[in-house]
Parts: sequence; C-alpha cells; structure tokens
Amino acid sequence: MDIHNDVTLTLPYEFSICNVYVTLFFLLGSNSRVVYAPYRRLDQSLFNQSDTKSLMKTWLISVAILVSAVGGAFVMVQTRAAPTQMEREIPVLLVDAIEARREPVFFRVNSQGAVTPRTESILVSEVSGQIIEVASNHVAGGFFRKGELLVKIDPRNYQSALKSAQANVARVQTQVAKENALADYALDDWKKLRDLNAASGPASDLALRKPQLAEAIAELTSAEAALEKAQEDLNRTNIRAPYDGMVKEKLADVGQYVNTGSQLARIFATDYAEIRLPITQRELALVDLPTADGSSSPLPVTLTSQAGTAQYTWEGQIVRSEGVFDSASRVLYVVAQVEDPYNQNGRIGEPLRIGTFVTANIQGRFGGPLFTIPRHALQRGERLWIIDEHQKIYPTDVQIVSTDEEYAYVDGGLMNGDRYTITPIDQPLPGMPVRVNTSPTVGNVR
Repeated sequence: MDIHNDVTLTLPYEFSICNVYVTLFFLLGSNSRVVYAPYRRLDQSLFNQSDTKSLMKTWLISVAILVSAVGGAFVMVQTRAAPTQMEREIPVLLVDAIEARREPVFFRVNSQGAVTPRTESILVSEVSGQIIEVASNHVAGGFFRKGELLVKIDPRNYQSALKSAQANVARVQTQVAKENALADYALDDWKKLRDLNAASGPASDLALRKPQLAEAIAELTSAEAALEKAQEDLNRTNIRAPYDGMVKEKLADVGQYVNTGSQLARIFATDYAEIRLPITQRELALVDLPTADGSSSPLPVTLTSQAGTAQYTWEGQIVRSEGVFDSASRVLYVVAQVEDPYNQNGRIGEPLRIGTFVTANIQGRFGGPLFTIPRHALQRGERLWIIDEHQKIYPTDVQIVSTDEEYAYVDGGLMNGDRYTITPIDQPLPGMPVRVNTSPTVGNVR
C-alpha cells in the first residue's frame, strides 16, 4: 500500500542541518503511515499496526536522529565565528594655508566711472548766411587747434555793410567838424557883440551852437559803433575753434543756409579729460581729498580699462570733490583728471577716449602694519580658521580695520606665524583634522 508523505517545516537558518534530520525521521516511518503536519499530529492508524517492536525501533531511531540534529545545530551556533569588524577611516580634507605676517599697508579705494571731457560745447553761428567753406577736419572725430578756421559763411553782405558803416562814419565826422567850426564862429560873434555892449548877459548854449555840436558828436559815436559791429559781423563769418579739441558731431555742411544761433557742430576740449568717481562715506575715511583752496596735493589714481584681452592703464590725479553726498545713492563724487587723453602733445600710449568706462584705484592713507587676509578665507565676515601644530583647525574672530573687493585688513585676533586656511570648508568643526598643502604661502597674499 502506497502512503503519501507530506512534510511542512519552517525553522531558523541555524537549524538547517536539523531540518534534514527531521525530514529523514519522517521518511523512515513511511511504512508506518505517518503524516507530519504543522501541529505534528500522528495518524491514528499508527496505533493499529501489528508489529509493535518495529514501531518502537523506528521511533527510537527517529528520536536519536532528532536529538543529534538539535545538538549539532546548537554546537554550530556556539562555535560560529564572530563577524569581522573594520574601522572606517575618517577622510581628511586637503587645504591651502597661509602663515600670517604683519606688513605695512596703504589703503586703496576702488571706484568706477566714465570718461567725460573737461569742456563740451555746441558751435553756433553768430550771423546768417550760406556756408561756403568747411575745414577738412570739420568731421566727427576731427582734431583742431584753438583759433583754427572750421566754417566760413558767405561774407559779401557783411562786407557791404562794413563799407556803408565806414562811409557813415566819414559823413558824421564831417558834420562834427562843421559844427565845431560853426561853434567857433558863434563864439567870436558873441565876443564882438559883448565888446560893443550889445550883449548884456552871458551867451546861451544855443547861441554858441553847443547842442548842435553835441548832437553831431553823438551821431559820430553811433556811426563808429555801427562800424565796429559791421566789422565784427564780418569777422564772425569765419567761425574759429575756441580751444584745442575734437569734433564730436557735425551738424552743418557746405551749401547750407544758417541763421543766427544755428548749430554747426558739437565739440569738446582735449587738453585733459575728467572722470567722476563715486565713493562711499566709509571709503571717505580712508583717503585725504584735496581741499578747495588748493592747500593739499592731488591724490594719485590709476585708471584701467579692458578691451578684449588687452588691459590699458592711465595715470591721473584726484583734483577735487563735488562737495555734497548724493541724496539718492549716498555717495560723494570725486573728480579725476588725465592730461592729454588723446596724446596730442606727444604722450605715448593708448588714447583715453571720451566715454570709456574705467576702473579707478585711488591711493589712500597709510594704515600701519596689518594682516592682509583674502576675503574668501573669512567665514561669516570675521571668523578665520587657524591650523594648530596637530593639523587641526580652530576658529578665531579677527578685528577688521577695512576691506576691499579682494582683501580684509586685520589688526587683531592673529599673531605673526599663525597658520590659517584659505580653502573654504563646508560646515567646519573645531578640532577637525586637515592636511595642509605641501606648498604653503607664507605672509600676506596681496
């Protein structure tokens, strides 16, 4: 008779060997009609077998196997090797370090501005007429010298007016001479009458022709003024440059009729250029600005401009300040001057063109011996991380005297020889170990 044996076991991993022996235990009892269920119940038919000895023998063998399995599993658990534990190494950050040194520092103030001309003018016509000639340099970008002819207006009408004024002066001069002679005759006639006792009182002005003479003299003065105006009008047909400069924009040309006050060109002076540079109230304390009375010296200033990959530099002077803080931006404008910006007088170098945007570096006061610290080395504005002899970092708060775009100038919180990291560290902790770069920078980095 075939008997189906169904075995279901769920045991921990450590008793895997025991699982095998338990399975054998039930397989050996296959002829005894045993079924192993989750609750380990024996089939009732087991007790109806006739061979009691065979049953006992089978059970003894099964119990022995089960005890052996449990004992073997226990021994395996007790003798199992402990898991290997590995210590995890904490990564050490590589940093660049600087050894602090006090050095003399002259403060510098940085600013920016656009180059403007000292004087900019609109050239206008003072007379009316047709333009008959313009100079070859009367074009945008053309240079000229003071007194040089730029535009000529048709002078014929003014030449005629001059001749008419000259003739009128000659006529009035004759009238004055005539009145002088008549006044002399009138005086002689009055004297004769007085000698004959015909005139009892003093001679009147009308009798001596004084009003007529004064009128003639006044007419002469008016005629001479008209002559002077005619001469000036004729001269104004030649429009000349008021100073050394450049034509910024040409507004009139040959053949154009212009009236008095018509614009002919926009021009500006090239003797020197000016740059308005804003500085803050804090930066004002770092510089000694020249006074209005000229008792102090101008401040040196270095101007730079970038053109593609090339950088150009010009030297100038701060000559004055505008004297008031701008109410909107809260800055004070100082004025820098650069002589001969277009190299018209032999200066060598790149021209400083009007309109160029420049960066200015103004020399300030002497600050004394200070530590110059890169600003990116500071955390939260004033905290510096010092590296001790055990290659661990600790924070220190420094006393900052002044800052610029790149550096902070420190007077306290450091000592000569202290090493500090200039590598930004994300979330540094006191006592954190670091590795210092083998090529450290010594002293200030400026």
